[in-house]
Amino acid sequence: MTSKFIRWLLAEARLICYNADDMVQVTRKDEREANENIIRRFNRKVLQSGVLAEAKASMRFNKPLSKTERRAKAIIRKERKNDKLAKMRLGIR
Repeated sequence: MTSKFIRWLLAEARLICYNADDMVQVTRKDEREANENIIRRFNRKVLQSGVLAEAKASMRFNKPLSKTERRAKAIIRKERKNDKLAKMRLGIR
């Protein structure tokens, strides 16, 4: 979450919602509590809930490649690496 969104959330509703185990929990801001404290508390609760970890894991999911595709990609990588080394030896970028 961006800090801009968090600031907006604090200004509009004076409460913060986050999802922990399919339950929405609300953290209210006290009158004398600083914005930095509530943002820190919110970030800690989100990290403890594991929501971000699940989202990042689902973003990185890739379908498994077939053996031929893996070999083809490995060949391309080797060729690029050899080209780069050859250019470095010649002093060309």
